[in-house]
Amino acid sequence: MSSSEAAQRAVSLEKIGEHRFRATNARGGTVVLGHGDDPDFTPVELLLAALAGCSALDVDFITGKRAPMETFEALAAATKIRDEQGNRLVDISVTFDITFPEGEAGDAARTVLPDAIKKSETRLCTVGRTVAVGTPISYVEGDL
Repeated sequence: MSSSEAAQRAVSLEKIGEHRFRATNARGGTVVLGHGDDPDFTPVELLLAALAGCSALDVDFITGKRAPMETFEALAAATKIRDEQGNRLVDISVTFDITFPEGEAGDAARTVLPDAIKKSETRLCTVGRTVAVGTPISYVEGDL
């Protein structure tokens, strides 16, 4: 495993208003999140965006070696429930609608598309694999 694969990833979060927070990555990128009474993404929506985005990148890298996408749309959806295990998402799905140009290169991209999606689902997408496999999370109070 290379050092970049084993490198820790982190995002910091700061409160910017009532029920609103800004997440900042190490490169200075930001995203604002809220609780759903404003246009900001909720944490659940960010998780769905991360699932779709992670797989979108995988699929783009694989198919893009053959032909660029003409159109791309992905829909990440889930049902939020509350049961004896607490609040959680079930029936999570990511659906892709992708077109490629006509011709040999587009045909090659269309041919590898199902395999690219499957590889993302079963091996490549870190976000999806973490959700599917299940990883314990520790919540602690302390100094950053």
